[in-house]
Amino acid sequence: MSETPYYETMYILRPDIPEEEVDSHLKKYSEILEKSETEVLDSQMRGKRRLAYPIAKHKEGIYVQLSHKGNGQQVATLERAMRLSEDVIRYITVKQDGPLPTPKPTSKEDDTEKEEVKPTEDKTESPAKEEKKEDSKE
Repeated sequence: MSETPYYETMYILRPDIPEEEVDSHLKKYSEILEKSETEVLDSQMRGKRRLAYPIAKHKEGIYVQLSHKGNGQQVATLERAMRLSEDVIRYITVKQDGPLPTPKPTSKEDDTEKEEVKPTEDKTESPAKEEKKEDSKE
């Protein structure tokens, strides 16, 4: 195994907290990792999702994924901070041995790329669909 392991922490925040507070949690946990001399590889907000079962009377939660690379000592510090926070309703950290995750582009960049691709696809597909419809009428 030539690749060094990294850690993925997935945590669920209460669904009733505002967007600004979710961002502050993202920054807070990234700063905790940076203080323990850990490299934060990627931090993604996965959005609000329905839980498989109620946790602390919540049926939904805001999922956040945090990938970090370090010696393993940072996991205890990070999980302690999450355990003390009332906004975190569940968390788990998993050690990964595969290739390092690549940071995902921001959602604004994705939207502009999709908008540019869609019009060209629609133009090329429309005449083909009309021809098929005409063939089926005959």
